[in-house]
Amino acid sequence: MKFELLEIASRLAAHDEAFAICTVVRREPPSSARVGDTALVTGHGDVFGWAGGGCTRSTLLRESLRAIADGEPRLLSLSPDPDLVQRAGVVALPMTCKSGGTVELYVEPVLPTLRVVVVGSTPAARAAVRIAVAMGYRADLVDGEARAGDFAGTVRVLPRLGPEAIEPGAHVLVATMDESDLEALEAALRLHPAYVGVIASRKRFGELRDALSARGIGRAMLDTIVAPAGLDIGARSPEEIALSVMAQIVERRRRGAGKEADSAASSGDARREAIDPVCGMTVAIAGARHTAEVDGRTFYFCCDGCRTLFLADPALYQAKGTPAAATVGMVAVSRSRG
Repeated sequence: MKFELLEIASRLAAHDEAFAICTVVRREPPSSARVGDTALVTGHGDVFGWAGGGCTRSTLLRESLRAIADGEPRLLSLSPDPDLVQRAGVVALPMTCKSGGTVELYVEPVLPTLRVVVVGSTPAARAAVRIAVAMGYRADLVDGEARAGDFAGTVRVLPRLGPEAIEPGAHVLVATMDESDLEALEAALRLHPAYVGVIASRKRFGELRDALSARGIGRAMLDTIVAPAGLDIGARSPEEIALSVMAQIVERRRRGAGKEADSAASSGDARREAIDPVCGMTVAIAGARHTAEVDGRTFYFCCDGCRTLFLADPALYQAKGTPAAATVGMVAVSRSRG
């Protein structure tokens, strides 16, 4: 990998931004790619480096964004006849570039380390922090009485729950188990974390819910609270309760990523992907290089060749009824709908 890409990867990681590394691991001529060619794709669709041009770039962009969404690496094989690729673990895709040849790419997503924010000084709170650290997560403990030295420097200790504690994707567990749980829950909800759980009895949570509603927290936001937090594993001890909560966080993360990826793959999600009206290839909208606007609609293409053919006779391709109408709902995304 070139030093410039390492610098970009380091900068993205420092800002907790997801990205994917795409490396050419095999090729057959006349493909212009070479083994070892590497590209970095950000979650916004920016591509740095080079691992193939034309349709290969469109494919690596699309598959990189999917990998970032589901967190799973994949081995791609782009060949003139993907039906002949019969290897387990390989995603066979058509090589539609005019240059032809075969290119195999390994796409590896690099995701920010999950942050778990635990509020409280209870034994369950301390246990949850220890388990989070053991799982490789970044852990914050909101406890005015604790010190970072209590955890050998592996945990960030905060005096209060504020914006500096909750970043996008953070998971919050309120484990105060006293009257301060109301303030902690309200503060957490207003910062919109990915998960909010509270260790409380059903009766106590009912009281909390009514109090939060009286403070102006809407029903939709209240419905996001997980109470009592944790999977039902018959937990009794503080350590078991903490374990059940961490297991629930893992379950929701994995299940949520899988659903998002499945939804994008099955529906085409018109906000993320479109169909090239010329060749029928699925194109990632984010980072798309080749576009054209006709009658107020934006069309997306895998390469400049398809764009050129389309512009020569737009009506021809608009009338064909490409797969976009069935899988994406429309070939193009209206400017008015973004």
